[in-house]
Amino acid sequence: QTLKGKNIALIFEKDSTRTRCAFEVAAADQGASTTYLGPTGSQMGKKETAADTARVLGGMYDGIEYRGFSQRTVETLAKESGVPVWNGLTDEDHPTQVLADFLTAKEVLKKPYHEINFTYVGDGRNNVANALMQGAAIMGMRFNLVCPKELNPTDELLNRCKEIAEENGGEILVTDDIDKGVKGSDVLYTDVWVSMGEPDEVWEERIKLLKPYQVNQDMIEKTGNPRVIFEHCLPSFHNTDTTIGKQ
Repeated sequence: QTLKGKNIALIFEKDSTRTRCAFEVAAADQGASTTYLGPTGSQMGKKETAADTARVLGGMYDGIEYRGFSQRTVETLAKESGVPVWNGLTDEDHPTQVLADFLTAKEVLKKPYHEINFTYVGDGRNNVANALMQGAAIMGMRFNLVCPKELNPTDELLNRCKEIAEENGGEILVTDDIDKGVKGSDVLYTDVWVSMGEPDEVWEERIKLLKPYQVNQDMIEKTGNPRVIFEHCLPSFHNTDTTIGKQ
């Protein structure tokens, strides 16, 4: 138990099932105690700045996890707290999700990272897509981002990731050609089509754009790989049989 006697603050401006459970269970397994501060559980951003909150929590805790909206907030916590800070999700990034997904892929596929052909299909601008592309570049993987041109990642992020990938022996492809993008994939990955915090008004347009990019049996067969695995960061919408699905 490498964290025995340590205390970790979990700041959640966005609710979550998996992120909270994962951090609490992992901390407990390593001997640490956690304090959960939910969307109404702290004064950060209301009566107190993120910087002041960081300084206070940094004096009480040995580490801080943050799951919320602004990338600037988690960077402020890291700068001002004086303790390690984990990014549990922001609007721009989701690095701890990538750690879990990459470890799972390596465990199941039994391949080194540089041999894994990893394909993300869907909204190429969202935080999970951004995080996966950055992670794949760092690990020297073959990464394919398959999405409509309207949902391509920013040129700034893409160019930076391509430079990092080249340094590490990896390769990045961004394409709207489904057949080309998924061929030979070891991993097919997707996420929700509308991210948390986006207005309901975007659903109709997003469904129209992404319906051809739905991961289904036909797409799985297009990989040509009978051992391809599927990953999703969850929650997912399987159909319209549930209340949220109908909405």
